Amino acid sequence: MTITAKAPRGGVVEIVGSASHVFLLRCAEIERFEDQHRGIFDLWDGFFGRGQKPTSKEVKDLLALALVGGGKTDVQADKIIENGGAEMLLRYYQIAQAVLGIALMPDALDQTPTVKKKRVRKATADLTSDPLSEAGSSPA
Repeated sequence: MTITAKAPRGGVVEIVGSASHVFLLRCAEIERFEDQHRGIFDLWDGFFGRGQKPTSKEVKDLLALALVGGGKTDVQADKIIENGGAEMLLRYYQIAQAVLGIALMPDALDQTPTVKKKRVRKATADLTSDPLSEAGSSPA
């Protein structure tokens, strides 16, 4: 038996403070976030440079809600996030990106990347028809 936390489908396990925690954004937590802040896809766009960047409050609230989805109470989740302090903001931003990404695309990491086979291109001369070979094969 292992005691290592394992992320459920759509969840992430990250170390915050001195313990590992399960972060899982379910529909209920996403709705709670949207009630307090903005749409989840607007936030997604902000994380990847296509919209307004997330504020530290949005990042902290998203992570606290993800901890709630992972099994913590509201009070426990708030305490875990607030204990990190300002020095954890960059790390929180990275975790929030991962949590939101895996919530929206839960099977992204499970899929094996498809590798395209390289096709050998023929030279143009090989693609043109030979008038001599066509003349011999035409019906009389």
